[in-house]
Amino acid sequence: MISLQIRHTTTYRFHRPVTFSPHRLMLRPRESRDLRVISNHVMLAPAASVTWAQDVFGNAVATAAFASAGDHLVIDSTTRLQLDALPWPVFAIAGSAVGFPFRYSDAEWTDLGALGTPQFPDAAGQLRTWAQRFVRGNPTDTLSLLKDLSAGVSQQISYQSRDEEGTQSPVQTLDRGWGSCRDFAVLFVEAVRSLGFGARIVSGYLYNPDGTRTGAAGGGSTHAWAEVFVPGAGWIPFDPTNRSMGGFNLIPVAVVRDIRQANPVQGSFVGEGGAFRDMTVEVQVTA
Repeated sequence: MISLQIRHTTTYRFHRPVTFSPHRLMLRPRESRDLRVISNHVMLAPAASVTWAQDVFGNAVATAAFASAGDHLVIDSTTRLQLDALPWPVFAIAGSAVGFPFRYSDAEWTDLGALGTPQFPDAAGQLRTWAQRFVRGNPTDTLSLLKDLSAGVSQQISYQSRDEEGTQSPVQTLDRGWGSCRDFAVLFVEAVRSLGFGARIVSGYLYNPDGTRTGAAGGGSTHAWAEVFVPGAGWIPFDPTNRSMGGFNLIPVAVVRDIRQANPVQGSFVGEGGAFRDMTVEVQVTA
């Protein structure tokens, strides 16, 4: 078990005061058997009233309503937690799902719903053709297939950090041959969905104390990865950016169907044209 502190600070600056609409914040990590949140504090400037709720996926969502205008907006979240995930997990996959292809039960498929449906168009079948290359036989080992496909993303696509908003479609990532961690996660999830798996995007933090992991500067950063539902084992984490499986150094904040649902900060402002100056995001994940 390791104890971690995560500080995530987002700062917006303006040339002149503006009025802020309510902002939607997803900054509190998801608790589980492997992760326990000790404390979570969100400080806001200007001051705001904060209400909490859970979205349809069970993510903790805060809504901040600001009482005054300002020439800056600071959202500063500090979390202390304990992480107890195993570095080399063993997944007890049900006998019916050890070999691929397998069939989810009717109840599982109903509950997975849209998590089993690709979210990006692939009219020419380019993504499915790419994913099929990792299917070594009929049947083939399910876990080996998923591990090979996850590793194949980073073997065939070059990692490139991107500061701009938005995510590439899987076909764009395949055509360009490069992408960020969120592009890798989307490519992997859409690929396994095309093969018939239920999968979801995970957004959160990467703990990287020795600097050996891709996608993190210093001790940690925001990060995106994937989870695939396999009967018996449940939701198995895959980080295609780092060719890893399991959640040993991953701190999930949100699980979503579509990467566009996972923005940590969403909101708008009203002001004169050209009022926006710049924004910065700082993340520290420390033991």
